[in-house]
Amino acid sequence: MENKELTGKIALVTGGTKGIGKAIADRLAQAGATVIITARNAPADNKYGHHFIKGDLANASEAMTVISSILEKFGKVDILINNMGGSNSPSGGFGVLTDKHWEDEIQLNLLAPVRIDRTILPGMLENKSGVIIHISSISGISPLYESLGAYAVAKAALINYSKSLSKEVTPKGVRVLTVSPGMVKTETMDSFLGTLAESAGTTIDEITQNLMASLGGIPMGRMADPKDVAELVGYLVSPRASYLSGANYVIDGGTIPTI
Repeated sequence: MENKELTGKIALVTGGTKGIGKAIADRLAQAGATVIITARNAPADNKYGHHFIKGDLANASEAMTVISSILEKFGKVDILINNMGGSNSPSGGFGVLTDKHWEDEIQLNLLAPVRIDRTILPGMLENKSGVIIHISSISGISPLYESLGAYAVAKAALINYSKSLSKEVTPKGVRVLTVSPGMVKTETMDSFLGTLAESAGTTIDEITQNLMASLGGIPMGRMADPKDVAELVGYLVSPRASYLSGANYVIDGGTIPTI
């Protein structure tokens, strides 16, 4: 960061106003990048002066309007972090999920990144340079059917899509990578745990321990801080990672029990 290795680069972070997205945006700005963030709501804290553009990127027409305005204003995007995602589906397993739940999860966690890539990639390919990172989840590898079934399927599809895209565009100068966090201490996670605790009639501490146990435990003994994920992303988009493409980097404190 002291070397400002991203000076001159323009970075777009979707869902960049809070949680993991905010930490990534701040990390890239500290490394010298000009950072654009998008979300449905303005950031409560923007001390690094990120360029904020409001928009719901899960809506196809709105997403195209937002991305077009970004390209018109900045001319290009060198670094694209597809961080936007989440789950609004109810707990209870397969039987409680309607077609609408499935469609919403796929729109938000898979199709939104695909649309954004489709708009940003032509410029990267023309310049024969660029980095795209898709933020997935360990749920895409080790799904929790009780609470995150449809979300896990969408994230698994995102991992597969990211690998496929990397095979196509890496020979043309664009690196594509996936980052799959485990449990991360964010406001969204706190809200999710609170909802689970309320429905289960227990405390947030107990539901947190139960969720960690359902994942097989976290050897680190804690959830990740958003800055942990941001530091990994900061490395992956840097010139120091110039030979890396196509891989899925799991950052979960040792949770996934397989190699």
